[in-house]
Amino acid sequence: MLSRRLNTNRPGVRRARELPPPQADGRERNHVHIGPHRFAGRFFLAPLAGVSDRPFRKICRDMGAAFAYTEMVSAHGLLHETRQTLSYLDRDPEEVPFAVQIFAAEPDALARGAEAAVRHGAGLVDINMACPVKKVCGTGAGASLARDPAAVEAAVRAVREAGGVPVSVKIRAGWDDANLNCVEVARAAEAGGASAVALHGRTRAQGYAGQARWEFVAAVKRAVSIPVLGSGDVWTAADALRMRAETGCDAVLVARGACGNPWIFSELRAAERGEAPPPPPTRGAWAEVVLRHVALQIEHRRRQLPAEAADAAERHALRELRKHLLWYTRGRRGGLHFRRDADRLETADDVRRLIDLHFPDDGEAFAPAAAAEGAAGEELH
Repeated sequence: MLSRRLNTNRPGVRRARELPPPQADGRERNHVHIGPHRFAGRFFLAPLAGVSDRPFRKICRDMGAAFAYTEMVSAHGLLHETRQTLSYLDRDPEEVPFAVQIFAAEPDALARGAEAAVRHGAGLVDINMACPVKKVCGTGAGASLARDPAAVEAAVRAVREAGGVPVSVKIRAGWDDANLNCVEVARAAEAGGASAVALHGRTRAQGYAGQARWEFVAAVKRAVSIPVLGSGDVWTAADALRMRAETGCDAVLVARGACGNPWIFSELRAAERGEAPPPPPTRGAWAEVVLRHVALQIEHRRRQLPAEAADAAERHALRELRKHLLWYTRGRRGGLHFRRDADRLETADDVRRLIDLHFPDDGEAFAPAAAAEGAAGEELH
């Protein structure tokens, strides 16, 4: 039986400079396969509700993320092809395969949602069985679906047969400490035809509180023959590397640790190559990424609503980006003053001026952003 004791030997947050010494690996050891898809790296951007849109996926992939999922998309919404739902499927041409995470309670709805996702370019479909939010679980979807291994197997099989593309699932350790069924659920997913399983090491009852128990990631890895992706409490590159070492997982999903700190993927890419960790970004390099994210977000908005007035599109894009701007500035000298003024931002030039005002390039060391622990709350699934 799995231990339920928290691993108190793991500190909650470690800085990038605490990375373990790099090790030179063979090139193939830094690749992972999900079905026929081969990924040149073992560190992925997790599917983050309200966060993993096209602009942020692009930023993280350019920083070194080997792969990035969309935020979770309602299978029912895909069937109706609403503007909001289809906006989640906006993708960069370089996103191959394009991985769409869907959620629903019924195998038929999931299957039809998968068909719709594939029509819109998905080359991999992930089923969310990990979302702890009450409004999702109350419908029988998210973490609620994983309470019944037989239902999991049926859902995976339906999606696999309907979509004709590889299927992965994201699950939790269990519903609560009395129902820690992740091993049974992972085996059921494999039996249904899943090509990979991702495990967040908390229960649904925990939500995002407490500590992720990585021993469950290791247990699932021992129990199935398909790739296992670990998730939970990956705040720094050191955490991601340690998760791989402690659990043997095939890849790591970086979630809240990437919010405000996409540079985490640069550190991980260097570690995979056996190189020393790169230095923290300078003020200039940091500002360049922030302003590029602003530009990508504005382009994203204009693609979704081409008839919208340019100034309105820019204003709405910055409203959508506000949480990222708060994360980018967290833990940096001048960040508090920036965040106090952030509500007034309406244009890209406003962001540039506010950066110049509160983050002067005075030649001094520019402290790296702290991990956005707890900042995203229940938006991240």
